[in-house]
Amino acid sequence: MSEKTKAELEANKLMKRLRHAVGDAINDFGMIEQGDKIMVCLSGGKDSYAMLDILMGLKKSAPIDFELVAVNLDQKQPGFPTHILPEYLEGLGIEYHIIEEDTYSVVKRVVPEGKTTCALCSRLRRGILYRVAKELGCTKIALGHHRDDILETMFLNMFFGGKLKAMPPKLVSDNGEHIVIRPLAYVKEKDLVRFAQIREFPIIPCNLCGSQPNLQRQVVKEMLEDWDKRFPGRIESMFSALQNVVPSHLADPELFDFKGLQRGQELPHGGDTAFDKEEFKAPSKVISILDSRSKISEPQGCD
Repeated sequence: MSEKTKAELEANKLMKRLRHAVGDAINDFGMIEQGDKIMVCLSGGKDSYAMLDILMGLKKSAPIDFELVAVNLDQKQPGFPTHILPEYLEGLGIEYHIIEEDTYSVVKRVVPEGKTTCALCSRLRRGILYRVAKELGCTKIALGHHRDDILETMFLNMFFGGKLKAMPPKLVSDNGEHIVIRPLAYVKEKDLVRFAQIREFPIIPCNLCGSQPNLQRQVVKEMLEDWDKRFPGRIESMFSALQNVVPSHLADPELFDFKGLQRGQELPHGGDTAFDKEEFKAPSKVISILDSRSKISEPQGCD
């Protein structure tokens, strides 16, 4: 087999894997419904390019009808190449809108030098995108956050916010007017890196936030990348944990009635012996991954 043929086969396998992961997320969380008009938010990064590419492919074969409209927020960052996205989107033949709002100047003026700009930038961007979605009559807003983003957010909230919270694959905005979906929720970032290389997306770097030193998210990202190298299967297991929450074995009295517990009462997930049995048991969908890695040591998660 030639190198070219091998590369084509690998690219086809990757595409099928990505489409399958996105399709599963859409089905599991009811992200897309008949007649939806979905605003696909494009930043110019690999993730949002991939999201649009995959959604356009799924639209052709989906059993339901829905619309896609691409939207980019031009935040007036110095040196931003304004021609790249319009040229790319025109080549795809998709409806698109470039929204020009100078949030860059606002962020630079308000945030003290040396402080991270992410929080304010995110709030400003979100407000603008919500407004545009309403103006365009969109029923869903699609963001390009992937599996690794979700896990990074969970650890950021644990380490610095004191909350057990991540990014939900689907949510309703605070004012109840918008539904935000994350179709890439099941997708690995390293698959998106490879996909962007194969597709040759015209990547636009973010010079506002990406260039900031000592970002806590970057520290957490590096921690997860290190774990993924040293303990194969750990990332998959952690993400599965987000889908297998047991409130009776945490410590939030708002989620579980600890005060009301009585002797003889059976818990839906068992008591202390159930904890002993399941402490080091990997979720079933992770077992195949763990079994295929010869360098896994037992028990997983204890280092």
